[in-house]
Parts: sequence; structure tokens; C-alpha cells
Amino acid sequence: MSGPVAPGHGVPSSGEIPNDRASGTGETPRKSGLPHGNAVSGGPDEVPLLNIANVLTVLRIALVPVFLAALFVGDGQDTSWRLAATAIFAAAAITDRIDGQLARKYGLVTDFGKMADPIADKALIGAALVGLSMLGDLSWWVTVIIGVREIGITAVRFAVIRHGVIPAGRGGKVKTLVQTFAIGVYLCPLPSVVDPVAVALMALAVLLTVYTGLDYVVQAVRLRRGVTST
Repeated sequence: MSGPVAPGHGVPSSGEIPNDRASGTGETPRKSGLPHGNAVSGGPDEVPLLNIANVLTVLRIALVPVFLAALFVGDGQDTSWRLAATAIFAAAAITDRIDGQLARKYGLVTDFGKMADPIADKALIGAALVGLSMLGDLSWWVTVIIGVREIGITAVRFAVIRHGVIPAGRGGKVKTLVQTFAIGVYLCPLPSVVDPVAVALMALAVLLTVYTGLDYVVQAVRLRRGVTST
């Protein structure tokens, strides 16, 4: 397959009054039900760095070399290993949705997660694009455009991190989703009749990549100006 050229205070619902409040200390009890075992020493608003959402993000990064190893077996022409590489890529991509849902549902959002999650996405997608281009399945200009945008936006994030963190926006998430689907179609050993679909998906991914990249730059400029003005 060739590439395109052409998110109350008061008595708890259980009816029980926590010991701390009953003793008159006025301290809010630690929230329970979070999917991790780390004690929170500073209050309910503190989120431990080691939590299930961040673990999944790190796992996604760790799967990148495993994915590449499977992709290059037999010069990318071994159908079984190509399917294995597609499955690994899909599993890693699914963790992106899961860790985001867990972070929002259980209040596990951390600055580390805000930074590491998009980096994990870029590592996985970048590795897939470079791998496909090296195998001759995707035009290098596609990989270069997407790669330059992703590296540039990561640099912008770090450049303004002292002013604040720019989380992944809705447009960026849609872009990542389209990129993931397009790459998945390129990775999977499908009949040539699917080629036009792959080309159309990748072309859309490139357009969204450029558009959202410009949007992040605008956000970064506004962030710096807002901090400077205050």
C-alpha cells in the first residue's frame, strides 16, 4: 500500500459523620474509591503521581519499541507479524482513551499526565509513521509534516510550561483519533481495494494536524501574553 501522493459538603449519603469532623478537627476526610493504593497526605485535592491513569500512559510509551520490533519482522511483509504489529498499535492506542476516562472519572488528573499523555501519543504515532515510510508503505512527506508539527508543539508546550500547562484540546483529540485510524488501515494487511480509504483518511489526518498545530500556537501566545499582562 502506497501513501498519499497525490472529559456538597455536609453529611455523606451513608448518613455517617466522619470521625475527623465529629471530633471537631474540621479536616475533610480523604476521598475513597480511587483505583490506586497510595496514601494522600495533604488533603483531597492532592493526586498521587503513581496512579492507574499515569501507569497506562507510561505503558503506552513502553509498547512503542515492541510495536516497531513486530512491524519490521520480515521487512514488514510477514502477514502474521504485520497483524501482530497492528494489534499492538491498537492496544496502545486504546489505553489513550482508557487513561483519559479514568483520570477524569476518579480525579486523577496531574500535570505529569497532561504532559506525558500527548508525548505518549506522539511517540506511538511517530514511530508508526516512520516505520511505514521506511517500509515504503507511506510517503515520507506525510511523515515529515506530521512529525514536524508534533515535535514543534511539544517544544511549544515546554516553552510555556512555566506559565501554565496547555492540555490536549478537543481538536487535538480528533486529530489523534483520525491519525490512529489512518495508520491502523495502513498497518493492517488489507486488500488493495481499501487503498483509497487509507489515502483519504491520511489526507484528512494531515489537514487536522496542521490546523490544530496552528491552534496550539495561538493558545501558547495567549497564555504568555496573559501571564505577562498580570
